[in-house]
Amino acid sequence: MTAGSTGRTRASIFARSSAYLQAAPLAIILGCFLLLPIVMIAVVSFWDYDFAQMYPDFITLNYAETLGSWVTWKTYLNTLRYAAIVWALTLFIGFWVAYYLAFHIRTTTMQMVLFLVCTVPFLTSNIIRMISWIPVLGRNGLVNSALVGAGIVPAPVEWLLYSDFAVVLAMVHLYTLFMVTPIFNTLMRIDRSLVEAARDAGATSWQILWNVIIPLAKPGMAIGTIFVVTLVMADFSTVQVMSGGQSASVALMMKNQMSLLQYPAAAANAVVLLVLVLLMVAGILRIVDIRKEL
Repeated sequence: MTAGSTGRTRASIFARSSAYLQAAPLAIILGCFLLLPIVMIAVVSFWDYDFAQMYPDFITLNYAETLGSWVTWKTYLNTLRYAAIVWALTLFIGFWVAYYLAFHIRTTTMQMVLFLVCTVPFLTSNIIRMISWIPVLGRNGLVNSALVGAGIVPAPVEWLLYSDFAVVLAMVHLYTLFMVTPIFNTLMRIDRSLVEAARDAGATSWQILWNVIIPLAKPGMAIGTIFVVTLVMADFSTVQVMSGGQSASVALMMKNQMSLLQYPAAAANAVVLLVLVLLMVAGILRIVDIRKEL
C-alpha cells in the first residue's frame, strides 16, 4: 500500500469518526432522556403489583385488563373525540389567523407584532389560563350574568361549565397557537408570484385559496395537527378541572392509577397510548410530506 493510499484511508476513517463524534452528544441525550424512559415504562408495564408495591415479573395481565375493559375503550373513544373536535376547531381558527397575518398584513413589522400578541397568553401557565374560564363560564359568571341580564335566558345556563363544552373550549384556547405557528410559517414561504399568476389567469379569491394556498399550506397543517393531537391526548388537567370530574380521558385515567400506586397498569396504558399516537402521526406523515418544512 502506498503512502498516498494510506493517507486517504486515514482521512476517510477520520471523516467517519468525526461524524459519529459530532452526533454522539445528541445521541446520548436522546438515549438518556427519551429512549431510556420509554424502555423503562415498557418494562414496568409487564410487572405485577398490589396495594403496597411492585414486583418485577413478566405478565400480560395489565394489558389484558387495559384492552379487555369496556370502560377503558370508552375512555379512549372519549379522548379521541376530544382530539378530533379540538383539532377541527384549532385547524379552522389557526388557518384563518395565519392566513390573515400572512396575506392581509403588508408590513413584516406588523406581522411580527400581531404574531407576538398571539403569544402573550403563553407568558402565564396553562393552569392559570385554564381556570380563568371558571369565573367567565360559571353559574354566576360573566356570560350567564350577561345572558340573564339581557333577558336572553330566564335562568343561568348550566352546561357552560363543568361539561364537555368547557373542556373543548379550554383546549382550543390552550392549543390554537400550536396550529397558528406552523401554518403561518408555511404561508410565509409561499411564492407570491404563484398567487399573482393564478389571479392573472382569472382565478377568483376562493379558487386561489382552494387550489393554490391550501395545498401549499398542508405541511404546516400537518405539523400543527401533530402538535395539537399529541397535546390533547396527553392532557389530563384540563379534563379534570373543566369537566368537574364528569368526563374522563386516558391521561386522567393514568393519573388516577398512579395516585393509587398502580404504576404497572398506568405504564401499560401509557404504552398503548404511545402506540396509538405514533400510529396517528405515521398516518399524518403518510398523507403529507413535512420534510420540506424541517
